[in-house]
Amino acid sequence: MTHLFLYTDTLSEGYVILVTGLLIVFSGLLLLTVFFKFGLPILLYIYKIITKGPDKKVAEISSKVNKDFTGEIAAAISTAIYMYLDERHDKENAILTIKQARKLYSPWSSKIYGVYNNKL
Repeated sequence: MTHLFLYTDTLSEGYVILVTGLLIVFSGLLLLTVFFKFGLPILLYIYKIITKGPDKKVAEISSKVNKDFTGEIAAAISTAIYMYLDERHDKENAILTIKQARKLYSPWSSKIYGVYNNKL
């Protein structure tokens, strides 16, 4: 009788853990769904209100052209940027050489004595 009581006690304890875990997982999923459905658009709307400036139409934006900025200057700038970014990477040899290291025998690391030696 005592054995049956212990079995039902652990069985009911397992159900409690199962139900608690499922409630935590599904309530978390529900909370994330509600946040992404309603909370995120509200936060984006508030951000849009805070950062909103006067709207400009494409026709109102004037293009200021600098006559001194030529293609040669753009090429020199892009070459300098390319060379700067290329310098940051080391040029290494792509050949990999693997040498087998000589391992000294040590009975401390040998598992054979723990497995086969039962004469203790």
